[in-house]
Amino acid sequence: MGKVHFYCQNCGNETPKWHGRCPICKEWNTITEEIKSKKSKNKLFDIPINVKTPIPIQHVVQNTSILCATQDPELDTVLGGGIVAGSIILLAGEPGIGKSTLLLQMALSENKKILYVSGEEAETQIKIRADRLGIKNEYCDIYSETSTKNILHYCSQSQKNNTPYKLIIIDSIQTLYSDFVESPIGSVSQIKQCCAEMLQYAKQSNTAIILIGHITKDGQIAGPKILEHMVDVVLHFEGEKNHLYRILRAKKNRFGPTSKVGVYEMKEAGLEPVLNPSTILIDNNINNHLSGTAIASTFEGQKTFLVEVQSLVTPAVYGTPQRSCNGFNLKRLNMLLAVLEKKCGFKLSSQDVFLNIAGGISVSDPSMDLAVIASVLSSNEDISINSKICFAGEVGLNGEIRPIPRIENHIEEAARIGFTSIVISSHNKQLHSNRTIKIVQCARVMDVYDFLSKTQ
Repeated sequence: MGKVHFYCQNCGNETPKWHGRCPICKEWNTITEEIKSKKSKNKLFDIPINVKTPIPIQHVVQNTSILCATQDPELDTVLGGGIVAGSIILLAGEPGIGKSTLLLQMALSENKKILYVSGEEAETQIKIRADRLGIKNEYCDIYSETSTKNILHYCSQSQKNNTPYKLIIIDSIQTLYSDFVESPIGSVSQIKQCCAEMLQYAKQSNTAIILIGHITKDGQIAGPKILEHMVDVVLHFEGEKNHLYRILRAKKNRFGPTSKVGVYEMKEAGLEPVLNPSTILIDNNINNHLSGTAIASTFEGQKTFLVEVQSLVTPAVYGTPQRSCNGFNLKRLNMLLAVLEKKCGFKLSSQDVFLNIAGGISVSDPSMDLAVIASVLSSNEDISINSKICFAGEVGLNGEIRPIPRIENHIEEAARIGFTSIVISSHNKQLHSNRTIKIVQCARVMDVYDFLSKTQ
């Protein structure tokens, strides 16, 4: 019997005794009791352990070879060109968001030997999903197993038989267990130990491994946050389950930038990369007689695209005004409403305000501020905004419109899609004049209101 330890299932913090509230992440009822095993951990799997000696840095041979550029262009963009051999990648997201579908269709599209390990589904279930994707591949093997000992033993035997796997996919890390830890499956100790064993195998065998990790909002299951410092790449798969579009972001990448994103559309045949998101995230048939809708030019990663912002402002029925957001930061919305109330004189304190970013995606770019302001004013004053006008600008606390970086990218994207006007800050200088799009520069929020009133 091992020693008893207490872990936070939300952040992974270890404490010597039980607490009702975690002292690190401040979450309630997340401390659980676990038993740390005293078993030896010298030999994890049947491959020889090569003892290395230090060498001078001048004699180190660089090995940054890419395993392969996958058949998924959006995944390659986020990863920085492809998957590096010997790397370990963590793909995190809420259950049901499409992580398994994304990696399965990637595995089925490659012509290299890939092992797909599933601890959640049987082989028959995965075969049904593969048939739905409509991709046939003889190089992809399916292995339904949850024991790290059995998984790594099979992989090491494949290496000895000169049939090594180039990529191993684990679905998911929460379902694996190690014989060296006595804690239950899904506990912090089990997840960390299983990840450590996978990491050791990846570095010794030069095999790339992708781990799928589930995120829960209630903190009852240990999420991948505790593993971010152990892996080479951390990818987040985001989106609303009830909507079609998903965004893949790189939160950590030792082999490339973290500023790139990938956009996918969920269809019956799987996830389809969206190479031009602006054309699908906005409705080109918007009725100009409807108020509360504005088009924003936003910058996510290194990709500029246009999104539709919808607002509904209505008198509060139950006394306390409601503030609700989908795809936008609620605190940011409250700040913008306070600016309209204090600096511009619009009485919104007794109004319900509902904001929605069409398409089910989430955006955090400050350049969204101007479009949010425009959509709220449009709904509150019942002013319709021409569907060929878009907005790009940050709003300050004094009601001023602040300049945003890479304004040229916003203007070019709006012109490419076919917009006739774009509203930006008057502080953006050195703009090219040879444009097919009209540039409207405003200094304050009231200038935007005056512009919208004149376009009626």
